[in-house]
Amino acid sequence: MSWLKRLRKPSTSGATPTKRSKSSLAGAGRHPSARSVSYSSSPLLASKTPPWRSRLLVALVGVAFAGLLGRALYVQVIGTQFYQKQGEARFVHQVELPASRGRINDRSGQVLAASVAVPSFWGIPKEMDADPAKRQALAKILGWSQAEMERKLDPNSRFVWLRRQADEQVAAQIKALGLKGVFQDREYKRKYPEGEAAAHVVGFTNIEERGQEGIELAFQKELQGRDGSRSVVRDRLGRVVEDIGERVPAANGRDIDLSIDSKVQFFAYQRIRDAVAEHKAKAGSVVVLDVKTGEVLALANYPSYNPGERKNLSGAQLRNRALTDIFEPGSTMKPFVAALALETGRVTPDTPIQTAPGSMMITGSRISDAHPHGVLTVAEVIQKSSNVGTVKMAMNMPARELHEMYTAIGFGQRPQIDFPGAITGKLRPYKSWRPVEQATMSYGYGMSASLLQLARAYTVFGRNGEVIPITMMRQDANAYPAGIKVFSPKTAHDVRMMLQMAAAPGGTAPLAQVSGYSVGGKSGTAHKQEGKGYAGNKYRSWFVGLAPISNPRVIVAVMVDEPSNGVYYGGSVAGPVFSQVVSQSLRLLNVPTDLEVKPQIVASQNKAKPQPQAVEESF
Repeated sequence: MSWLKRLRKPSTSGATPTKRSKSSLAGAGRHPSARSVSYSSSPLLASKTPPWRSRLLVALVGVAFAGLLGRALYVQVIGTQFYQKQGEARFVHQVELPASRGRINDRSGQVLAASVAVPSFWGIPKEMDADPAKRQALAKILGWSQAEMERKLDPNSRFVWLRRQADEQVAAQIKALGLKGVFQDREYKRKYPEGEAAAHVVGFTNIEERGQEGIELAFQKELQGRDGSRSVVRDRLGRVVEDIGERVPAANGRDIDLSIDSKVQFFAYQRIRDAVAEHKAKAGSVVVLDVKTGEVLALANYPSYNPGERKNLSGAQLRNRALTDIFEPGSTMKPFVAALALETGRVTPDTPIQTAPGSMMITGSRISDAHPHGVLTVAEVIQKSSNVGTVKMAMNMPARELHEMYTAIGFGQRPQIDFPGAITGKLRPYKSWRPVEQATMSYGYGMSASLLQLARAYTVFGRNGEVIPITMMRQDANAYPAGIKVFSPKTAHDVRMMLQMAAAPGGTAPLAQVSGYSVGGKSGTAHKQEGKGYAGNKYRSWFVGLAPISNPRVIVAVMVDEPSNGVYYGGSVAGPVFSQVVSQSLRLLNVPTDLEVKPQIVASQNKAKPQPQAVEESF
């Protein structure tokens, strides 16, 4: 019975299942891991957020969006040109389309200088073939040492010139290697067909085809033209990916037509080269002028150089001595003094002048002739090249008249010619002349001039008293330039007759005679200046003359510097060069002969014909 009582006794552990609380029933229906949260029990969640925080956050976000919008507006609208340029600078490049440099032609159209297309090779070292054998072969072709090859083909380099303006043989060898990363471009290289003969006239350019000497320099602007261009897109390695925009074509340079006759130029160069070698001289120059037009037909110097191959050049080779070297012109000045004395009526060609005993004193200085001559006419003073006779004429006229005459014919002034390097020479103001200086200037000491100045001065005799401008540009054959009148036509004619006597037997330069043509001229010989004095055994020899005497067409001036083979007088050293150049020039210009050409029979024994003896000139 005890067990029955226990069943009936109420449970003390809590309410019966039928009387559970609602909360217990509700909890029983949830996930076992869920927990009830009381928001009022968390101080962080229970506190209210200040309104300014949310507003600040919204404001910051708004400002950020406004900044982005402003930046986008600036980049896309306001600063668009700047950013486009920056982008183009990194990828878009202007590729130059080189203009072809103008040609330089002689008076007949023969080319003296022209540009020809040649290959140039460049590479991108980081892309080049790494095969050591091929690299060594390339270095051998280009003449590189091992160190030079490693330096130029540095993998960190983005560009290197391998060979600019390569010749055909080198270009073929480079192509045959088939190296990856080696590219070819086209450039222009200057060619000079006349080589050494016309080097000092034409000059040369550098590898960029910019004139450095001669006509190439004087007419750089006209010859170079205007380069064109095209826009291309390059990748990061510098390779052209795409052409964009319009191409601007190149405007080729203008051709320059010179007054130079290439045949006369070549012959003059040969003759002065041979004379320098024959007389063991230091150098020599020749200038040939057309008396009618003032055109320079030839201007040659020796030593010279090949304008296309300029390795190991010396200053002596580059010097255009006919324009840049000045010297005391010596006895070649005597005809001008005689002309002034004739023009002013002080003398006639037959006026006698006492030159005995062959010397005279001027304020303590002695003026001497090479040989005593006694009484000479004015014409004979020029023929025999008497210093004493010339000084006596000069001292009878004011120094101002002599100075004005020298100035009028171009001494002491820079030649007005489109050519670099022409210099002034020296002619001091007459007010500073002492009597002895007036005397020595009458026979070419105490003043200086270039060979070109001297040649131009002699145009006063060839153009009937007018000295004319000279030019390197081809002129119209019928357009004779106006000159400056210095002497009357009669005076010019009388002096031409004197010059003819000087170049004939009995004068100082019979070796200047030309078969079939009458010639006249004046030789000169002078000690070379060294420091403040004169070298006792160093001379300059020259001859200046014109032909034909009856109707002058050319003037030829010849100078030989330091002949050292035993002969140094101008008539003997420079006179034969004058003869040869005049003979060839007149025939090339189709000038008719004005003297009868006598046939000469050569003896079977081959006996040498005796040469006419020159009178030693005073200097």
